[in-house]
Amino acid sequence: MDSITPEVANHVLFHYGRGGYQAGGFTEQIIKAIDMADPGNRDKLALGFPGYVAAIVAIQYDPNGVDRLTVIATSGEVAA
Repeated sequence: MDSITPEVANHVLFHYGRGGYQAGGFTEQIIKAIDMADPGNRDKLALGFPGYVAAIVAIQYDPNGVDRLTVIATSGEVAA
């Protein structure tokens, strides 16, 4: 699994309205692109933005994804 930093966790949580804080304009567009991407394009985006893809996959498909990202966001530690 790719590393998710506290900053990435906060950006993704904010995008989904679950806390965190807003990313800058370019990063927000990357998050939107990953959010909308089909699996093939998401895999391509993971080449450049692995932490964001991992965080978005977690929040979309893991029932505990919001909780996991919240822990990462508030702990200040990188999660693998």
